[in-house]
Amino acid sequence: MRSFKSPTLVDLRSDTVTLPTDSMYERMRLAPLGDDGLDGDPTAIELEQHTARLLDKPAGLYAPSATMANLLAILAQVDRQGVVLAGAGSHIYTAERGAATFTGAFYHPIPDPEGALDLHALAAALASTKGNLQVGLVCIETSHNNEGGAVASLDHMRKVFELCRASGVRVHLDGARLFNAALALGESVASICNQADTVSVCLSKGLSAPMGAVLVGPEPVIHRARWLRKLIGGAQRQVGISAAAGLEALGSQVARLAEDHATAQQLAEGLSAIPALRVKPPRTNIVQVNVAATGMTAKQWEAHLRECRVLVRPWGPHLLRCVTHRHVDKTSVTSAVTAFRLVAEATATAPSV
Repeated sequence: MRSFKSPTLVDLRSDTVTLPTDSMYERMRLAPLGDDGLDGDPTAIELEQHTARLLDKPAGLYAPSATMANLLAILAQVDRQGVVLAGAGSHIYTAERGAATFTGAFYHPIPDPEGALDLHALAAALASTKGNLQVGLVCIETSHNNEGGAVASLDHMRKVFELCRASGVRVHLDGARLFNAALALGESVASICNQADTVSVCLSKGLSAPMGAVLVGPEPVIHRARWLRKLIGGAQRQVGISAAAGLEALGSQVARLAEDHATAQQLAEGLSAIPALRVKPPRTNIVQVNVAATGMTAKQWEAHLRECRVLVRPWGPHLLRCVTHRHVDKTSVTSAVTAFRLVAEATATAPSV
């Protein structure tokens, strides 16, 4: 393979690698602070109220991570030995199911091709009385982490919500990349959130805040979630330092997510021109690349690209996931495509064993 190293490191592993902006650091420095475990931190309270208004919900709760926000949503709404229905490929089911240790709930997967719950399977699960277990919550996700940033239509989400409401079951939306989904749909975040009872939104992905998520929903649910957050060690002290960055993120970073979608499209187009690579057209800022036809595994590709100073993540035996973000510009994409092309060419010309 011809020697190539990107002039600067191109990190496409995730949008979680984004760093705070200068304005975030300044807002953190000036943030009014209090004890969030006692009478409250004023900046955290401002973030909770602002996010709740933005997402059209009565109340909000700041949590250290979106994983904890999802856990609190389940703990606050599902009785022990209740059933949580979640997309089979969703983050809640594939990566956070260990939370059953805390919730005492049973997690049941529902097929979710292209990030949309199978309505027939959902209806059957809601109607089932097998084992006398009661469904306590249905969890949906948008954009979909494991489906290449897929975004379910607003109409589909509405059908899920109406189906659950008819069965007396609440809906929780894991909206870790909610603003990316809204941009892809051309809808307001409030219109999406109106299709769920509770919603979690992450501030530390494309929005570039250093940490944190907000859970929003009905006041009784959020009140219980606040108590539960303390029980599991999520109550912090002068948490306004990080909440201030979250406020700045919501104010300054949402509009620029369109740039991430544009660079993802540029990356997908560049990679699609490379023979043997199969690229899924991105809906948001996530590009999935199937390398099976090259004869190398995803881990082998990751190692070769790392030598070129391009970082990606294996997302299966022959699948790579690339995520664009604030630190990935058009020049970075050009470097990434060059690295991919050289690895592919080296693979195509390598003598067979």
